[in-house]
Amino acid sequence: MQIVRLGIIGLGNMGKGHIHYLVNGEVSGVEVTAVSDAIEANLAWAKEKLGDQVGLYLDPLKMMDSGLVDGVLIATPHFSHPELAIACFERGLHVLCEKPAGVYTKQVREMNEAGSKANVKFSMMYNQRTNPLYVKLKDMIDAGELGEIRRTNWIITNWYRSQSYYDSGTWRATWAGEGGGVLLNQDPHQLDLWQWTISMMPKRVRAFCYFGKHRNIEVEDDVTAFVEYENGATGVFVTTTGEAPGTNRLEISGDRGKVVIENNELTFWRLRVPEPEFNKEYKGGFGQPECWKCEIPVQGSYPDHKGITQNFVNAILFDEPLIAPGEEGIKGLMLSNAMLLSTWTDNWVDLPIDEELFYQHLQDRIANSSFQKEAVSK
Repeated sequence: MQIVRLGIIGLGNMGKGHIHYLVNGEVSGVEVTAVSDAIEANLAWAKEKLGDQVGLYLDPLKMMDSGLVDGVLIATPHFSHPELAIACFERGLHVLCEKPAGVYTKQVREMNEAGSKANVKFSMMYNQRTNPLYVKLKDMIDAGELGEIRRTNWIITNWYRSQSYYDSGTWRATWAGEGGGVLLNQDPHQLDLWQWTISMMPKRVRAFCYFGKHRNIEVEDDVTAFVEYENGATGVFVTTTGEAPGTNRLEISGDRGKVVIENNELTFWRLRVPEPEFNKEYKGGFGQPECWKCEIPVQGSYPDHKGITQNFVNAILFDEPLIAPGEEGIKGLMLSNAMLLSTWTDNWVDLPIDEELFYQHLQDRIANSSFQKEAVSK
């Protein structure tokens, strides 16, 4: 294979965005040969953008069976991601899936199982994994610069969304239309980075999600979660779409110092002596380890979506290791599912979560969703 023939399912904002950089030749070794969308106007747009040779399909399964594609980029609404990915796997097609992996881990686990049986490449569009800030942070932690992780804290509240944003579509911010709120729509990248950079998932979660707290919506728009890790470390995750001005600050503390990422800068407060060693030897009463503030140089470009797409293509053509393996999409989703389930049950939730219990709670809310009732009435 000299070039990857790519099909794109879903021509909303994300699907069209991917087409723009692909048409401009910003990713090598790939050509968009077919697209699928349920709206004919979007297919007409794609034909104008991509030319007369591109295959146009209202039915994504027909596109998969057309013989025109080697791989598929899925950029459809959240609920359909696992179903479409599984259909691709069954046909031996490579898959690059937009975030989130799905709405609930039960369906995503089925997707992962199907992917593991197929001899194809499967990647998630976790483009933030190409951000040099987080690449450097992960490198530092993996190298032991922070020592053992003791605390994580991410305040990510700069997702401001007005009521008019939610009112722009009846499916928006509904359980039936999107399956969740800020955790599922705005935070998938942060939830992924939260566990990816430290290579740890929590062992249990206690969360407080508020539904329609700041806006007239069904789903969560304000969340504070507390987590515990197996090694005794703790963490806090705070997010909302109703706060202005917002904050984006990630702080990770270890027994050798602390790292903060804020305002696109990475700062390392490095202890000259690890805290456990200092505590063991120090006899002076009040006192603390000597600390050096280090401005960490962060080098490299930020290829963003193009970087993940290029990596996906290179994985197919040259067996390059994937930056964001598709099976890892379940991790961030499990964190958001756990936060919702903790709120719904008013209790701690152990990880991995009870997937059947979460699914039952979600189905109850979908059944009473305004978008579901609207669909039934039609």
